[in-house]
Amino acid sequence: MKLQDLDIIVTAPPAPGWGGRYWILVKVTTDTGITGWGECYAASVGPDAMRAVIEDVFARHMQGENPENIELMFRRAYSAGFTQRPDLTVMGAFSGLEIACWDILGKDRDRPVHALIGGRTNDRVRGYTYLYPLPHHSMADFWTSPEMAAESAADCVARGYTAVKFDPAGPYTLRGGHMPAMSDISTSAAFCKAIREAVGDRADLLFGTHGQFTTAGAIRLGQAIEPYSPLWYEEPIPPDAPEQMAKVARGVRVPVATGERLTTKAEFAPLLRAGAAEILQPALGRVGGIAEAKKIAAMAEVYNAQVAPHLYAGPVEWAANVQLATAIPNILMCECIETPFHDQLIKGSIRVEDGFITAPDAPGLGIEVDEDLARAHPYTGDGLHLEMREAPCDYVNGNNFQGGAPAES
Repeated sequence: MKLQDLDIIVTAPPAPGWGGRYWILVKVTTDTGITGWGECYAASVGPDAMRAVIEDVFARHMQGENPENIELMFRRAYSAGFTQRPDLTVMGAFSGLEIACWDILGKDRDRPVHALIGGRTNDRVRGYTYLYPLPHHSMADFWTSPEMAAESAADCVARGYTAVKFDPAGPYTLRGGHMPAMSDISTSAAFCKAIREAVGDRADLLFGTHGQFTTAGAIRLGQAIEPYSPLWYEEPIPPDAPEQMAKVARGVRVPVATGERLTTKAEFAPLLRAGAAEILQPALGRVGGIAEAKKIAAMAEVYNAQVAPHLYAGPVEWAANVQLATAIPNILMCECIETPFHDQLIKGSIRVEDGFITAPDAPGLGIEVDEDLARAHPYTGDGLHLEMREAPCDYVNGNNFQGGAPAES
């Protein structure tokens, strides 16, 4: 059996676009007619340029190869052009293709992917979700309203979730780490207070940021939310300074979680060595794929750290996350995005029930992709999957970040 054909579908979820502006799905077919699906999580280039990268990685390193030889193909891509170092775009391309290989192997052997990477450790996986506006909420006001966030959190708990994530601290600016405005610190503490009062001890609070603070600013903000006992403080500073993130971890009594922007074990190992994070958040469509994520999870075991796969993408990456989570002993929880489009794109083949995902038994990734639906929603915009703003932190009027990348109306 050899990898033969590649098709790439860039699909855009309908408004409000939770999960990003577009998802890059890859369909790989073998010479024996078996089809595997994968997803390349975002990139620092647009989807047209990314398509060319995916095609190049496939033709150069994978086409004509046995899909079993995942380690060999990884080493080819990782070493391409005399690099042997993490390359976010190349690894993003390879990751989706690697996930498709596992889907193929599972279907060929009539076994779920987790059975091929060590077997089932967990019969079900704990899920968590971001807080999103309820139908009666004002989209513009939701992101700075502790009251609306608390109402959304109560709704999530009523649906069975035992952990909810929110990130009120904004802004996400390309200028790098900044000192948070005092109003941002006050808003963040108000969110934690309102949500904790709404959910009590029925759910953990997951405080999200996206690396927007200086080390000192992250410590100031982290100490302000300590009284509400969040389960984690996510990526408090930019992701390229493990020693500084370790300083935050020592200065705040909330576990640090990070990893969505990192790729390969080479970028996760320094975090563990520095004591910078106790919860790792690999995005499987970027980190190098399922096998690389399993290596990262094994490294984390040595440092008594846990894994919580990141998801701000489509349901194919989610399916890969679930397969990994089912197999590893140090899983904490998996991020979930429940929209009708996510559900329809995989024909309801994975569901969150009472806050948990039951380990899938179907072959491969355990999903059936609605290819017609994916093709019926092409991405026609010119923005990236996620974007940071150029304007600096506003110390006068406050800051308002509208979650993720909602589709343009």
